[in-house]
Amino acid sequence: MSPESSRGSIRSEINVTPLVDVCLVLFIIFMVVVPVIQAGVKVDLPRTAKPSPLGKTDQLSVSVAEDGSVYVRNARVADSDLRAVLAQIHTAEPDREVIVRGDRRLQYETMCGVLAAVSRAGFARVGLVTETEKGGGA
Repeated sequence: MSPESSRGSIRSEINVTPLVDVCLVLFIIFMVVVPVIQAGVKVDLPRTAKPSPLGKTDQLSVSVAEDGSVYVRNARVADSDLRAVLAQIHTAEPDREVIVRGDRRLQYETMCGVLAAVSRAGFARVGLVTETEKGGGA
């Protein structure tokens, strides 16, 4: 083989380095974004000695912020529309479990109103989310 023919030949090797770089960047992006997506609306949960176990990830999340604003699946819902939105979801997914995340500084009446709307919409399995007390608890 002469030196001229080796210089002008086409190399058919795959350069994997750019592919690995792109995959690592995508992996890091997903590691950062997924917890943010799952966290949803920022709510300061009440603290209990033993936290309530979270079940499946396909539960319907209803969050109530400190100011009383209600979020269903991270979308804000007006108080007047809450029951209709929940009823529409219940019609489409009647066996869905509901978890209610309420800020610990909420008035009792506000949480009762949200729980009543969830119940009137027809959902039977409803749970409240809490955090573990720091320092062991009583």
